[in-house]
Amino acid sequence: MMNDAYGRKLHYLRVSVTDRCNLRCRYCMPEAGVTPFSHDDILSYSEIVRVVRVMATLGVDRVRLTGGEPLVRKGIEHLAAKIKEVSHIRFLGLTTNGVNLPEMASVLADAGVDGVNISIDTLDRRRYQEITRRDALPQALKGLNAALETPFSSVKVNCVLFPGSLPEDWLSVISLAKKYPVDVRLIEWMPMSGESIDNAATADEAFEKIEETYGTLKPARQSVGAGPARYWLAPDFIGRIGIIHAMSHNFCSECNRLRLSATGNLKLCLFYDIGIALKPMLRGGASDDQLVETILEAIKHKPKQHAGRPMAMEEGGICSAIEHVDGMHKIGG
Repeated sequence: MMNDAYGRKLHYLRVSVTDRCNLRCRYCMPEAGVTPFSHDDILSYSEIVRVVRVMATLGVDRVRLTGGEPLVRKGIEHLAAKIKEVSHIRFLGLTTNGVNLPEMASVLADAGVDGVNISIDTLDRRRYQEITRRDALPQALKGLNAALETPFSSVKVNCVLFPGSLPEDWLSVISLAKKYPVDVRLIEWMPMSGESIDNAATADEAFEKIEETYGTLKPARQSVGAGPARYWLAPDFIGRIGIIHAMSHNFCSECNRLRLSATGNLKLCLFYDIGIALKPMLRGGASDDQLVETILEAIKHKPKQHAGRPMAMEEGGICSAIEHVDGMHKIGG
């Protein structure tokens, strides 16, 4: 079992499979995109499966595939199927912008994906194009419908309260939970490049606006062990409203996750450039026992909490510095 120095049980692994994306969201990626990692830079599917298998022996039972946009990497369904074959993995999720879901939803379900989270930041087509720099809202909504017609155990919609987002943007996305059996989650924006958050709405401010618009919210049954969202029910809503206080009320004391980057870095905290570079070990002949020993040593140095800004090293930390993540597109949240 993986417990860090603060007694937190780490059983959730988020796996970034690519830094590429078919959108260019203003709060995530530059307009011109990024210089993508080369094919040799990123982990192969067999290397990812090996890391998952090793970490499953240490207590990991939940895995989520992220990007970039994971559905732009060819054969992602084959990776999903291999991960679901790993003993002790009881939930496999995938976070996507939904644009490729119309063609992929049933394929992913057949491969063993249990749930999808779909990122949609507005239901206004013009605003969607402004935010993502792509006119792709119709495809994303088709992706949501495709997911709802597929036997996933959970379908969630993520909406980020980024600087420049408007109340009408996220209030429109909230309305999806009135019409569909989905959890719509509002997530406070995290400044991965050290940007100011002064003009970004807080979750508490959004909560007040939601109650003004849709009526008094009542606490819903909370999902146990999966993540930091707190769920609420609105009058006449089929689905739930989730609130994630990523910045204003950090949930570090309940953190249960580690992150594997596309280039093979095991990242201990989203905001810290500390972790272990596993790729050299995977390609250098290291045994599973050596991987286990390295991972267990690394998690001893998972920071107690973040400071809401990028940090190079925790004071007194002895883990090696890893590649700086200067945008959410490189790690998938």
